[in-house]
Amino acid sequence: MNAKHDTPHREEQQGKADPLAQTHEVFNQARALEDYNAYDNDTALREAVRRHGAGWAEGTLSAHGARTGSAEVIEWGFLANEHKPQFFSHDRQGYRVDYVKYHEAYHRLMTLGLESGIHSAPWADPKPGAHVARAAQSYLQGQVEAGHGCPLTMTFASAPSIKLTPSLAKEWLPKILNNAYDPRNVPHTEKQALTIGMGMTEKQGGSDVRANTTRAYPIAAEGSGEAYELVGHKWFTSAPMCDAFLVLAQTDNGLSCFLVPRWRPDGSKNPIQVQRLKNKMGNVSNASSEIELRGALGWMVGEEGRGVPAIIEMVAMTRFDCMVGSTSGQRQAVAQAVNHAMGRAAFGKTLIDQPLMRNVLADLQLEVEGSLAITMRMGEALDNTTLDPSNEHETLLLRLGLPAGKYWICKRTPFHAYEAMECLGGNGVTEDFIMARLYREAPINAIWEGSGNVQALDMLRALAKTPAVLDVWFAELAKTTGSDPRLDKAVTSLKREFADMDEAEYRARDIVDRLSLTMQASQLVAAGNSAVADAFIASRLGEHGDRNYGTLPRGLDLGEILRRANPWESS
Repeated sequence: MNAKHDTPHREEQQGKADPLAQTHEVFNQARALEDYNAYDNDTALREAVRRHGAGWAEGTLSAHGARTGSAEVIEWGFLANEHKPQFFSHDRQGYRVDYVKYHEAYHRLMTLGLESGIHSAPWADPKPGAHVARAAQSYLQGQVEAGHGCPLTMTFASAPSIKLTPSLAKEWLPKILNNAYDPRNVPHTEKQALTIGMGMTEKQGGSDVRANTTRAYPIAAEGSGEAYELVGHKWFTSAPMCDAFLVLAQTDNGLSCFLVPRWRPDGSKNPIQVQRLKNKMGNVSNASSEIELRGALGWMVGEEGRGVPAIIEMVAMTRFDCMVGSTSGQRQAVAQAVNHAMGRAAFGKTLIDQPLMRNVLADLQLEVEGSLAITMRMGEALDNTTLDPSNEHETLLLRLGLPAGKYWICKRTPFHAYEAMECLGGNGVTEDFIMARLYREAPINAIWEGSGNVQALDMLRALAKTPAVLDVWFAELAKTTGSDPRLDKAVTSLKREFADMDEAEYRARDIVDRLSLTMQASQLVAAGNSAVADAFIASRLGEHGDRNYGTLPRGLDLGEILRRANPWESS
């Protein structure tokens, strides 16, 4: 019998409910935030790009914003997290392979990032605004998915360290800076495009890398560029399918840095053995591993016994990318929250028109504004020092700005993600929406590349080693002196903190808080949007002390701030 005849006609049911009846109409739900231009519709980003010398890149950034805002690429982010990396220690015949298999969506994200030059542009074509443009592109890409940003960042950050040894730079940098992706599990000698990872920490030391026990033994000659064999372990090595890693190991003359490939030049497997993948709460698309080095071949980078100064060249860049990545997460969280509030009504008004919701959303956007302002100023400083290494002002500004910026932005992001998640209500905590993933990602950058205490203490070390960094910081802040009495008062108070350095380590977090907030406020004043600067200063430099989001004082231009937060509005 034809199936359609099995169901009685409605009139034959005699009052019984139709089992196929519709239960409800779907309405009062916001549209999905997809198929929008993440660059064109981000006023704060566009202004920062122009302000810091990268206006020439707007065409490229607009195209990247359209791509990263597309439904297709957004889906890649979901798939790369749904299908976690899988580790295989041996192949089916029993040979040791140490192979990590990723979902195709992860490879597509890597292809997009590498072909766009996120790992290479400022080194391959250094010019005014190159770091700013590259940071903006990374900021757009990070809003789709954060995990694949780890190997992109490490590859980008490896270049300054590898340049310390010309023989290695000549062989490796052309392939590292190639705008292509080759995920094949073959020796680096057979590839034209390479990715680089990093192995610093060990289980007994963590951030105290001078406690490392991994040893490096010279094969023949000793010193920079020479071959060694490494024996030891690393507790946290992300992206273990990278083609090579910068690794710290002890020699007779102290802790040194080495470039360690996954394959030896003769095509045999280098004995870097993955013990297991970390089961992380976030950043799950990015495999992080524990490894053992069983006589692994590596070449010394930089001077013997100067491993920390060598690898710190890489760490400085990864810390900058932590600022970029956390700011990116903040922007996507606000965009999702505002998109939801525009498409949903409650108690007789659209959420975006509810006074208290406006307070919360505007406050969340102010966090993005401040984070982006200090991040892009550090991007400009990177451009200036890349083009002129003798530029002392910009060099010293980075020395404080990177730890202070990383500390503050990355610390603020978890609470920011939670508050944005709450704006979506129950939808925000389901895995069908990106907010749950943003929340899990939010704490990662605060721990990556040195936790909060490490950043605060690094700020104190910079002051002790080079007291002039403080003069440069206040010289930068002085550019906006007289613009706002509240900012002037905060800067004066900060100066008093440095006049008394008793128990400085105990107070380090409070000091770095103030360093960050005053610089953010100053940069926003310099940017010229009075509504944003006034609201930021009123809420961040006032007398409130610790505060929740949504506690903005009265009398602010929330309409202008929310316009800038709207992911659908281009201006």
